[in-house]
Amino acid sequence: MSKRTKRRLTIRGVLSALIILVLVRSIIMGSYENAFVCILSLVLFCVPIFLEKHLAIDIPSVMEGIIYCFIFAAEILGEINSFYTLIPGWDTMLHTLNGFLVAAVGFCLVDLFNRSEQMTFRLSPLFLSIVAFCFSMTVGVLWEFFEFSMDQLLHTDMQKDFLVQSVNSVLLNPSGLNNVVREPITSLVVNG
Repeated sequence: MSKRTKRRLTIRGVLSALIILVLVRSIIMGSYENAFVCILSLVLFCVPIFLEKHLAIDIPSVMEGIIYCFIFAAEILGEINSFYTLIPGWDTMLHTLNGFLVAAVGFCLVDLFNRSEQMTFRLSPLFLSIVAFCFSMTVGVLWEFFEFSMDQLLHTDMQKDFLVQSVNSVLLNPSGLNNVVREPITSLVVNG
């Protein structure tokens, strides 16, 4: 077994063991939503293995390790252990890391086409970089659409809005004109 394979198995094994411990803790505490998140995380850990075996894509071990750490940080630390609310900037850090990861994936995808014998043209490094950047931005925007949709349709709080201190709306304009009025929120009344 190569050093690269040992390192990959160690990272995946340690994080999987930690997830299983959190899964057992969640079941004992009766938190079945957290248990589902743990099972989802373990399934996501299988995606790189699936891609390598069935699509013959060789994922660099460093990138695979970062992917495992990202899944663990987002799901187990962020969602289950409340790092999103306990640590300022946790969501921003994960979004930034995700942007770089997705850019690397976009770069690798185009690079695969570049190296393919079936392709009759070669793409310049500048074009590869532009495609990787655009791919990363597109995935980021689609993820924000997904978070917003879940917040609106399923009444979740994926966007972690924390505290809304004001509302900007043309509907609050007493003159009825299409001018934005900013109203500070000084009190909150729920259900009347």
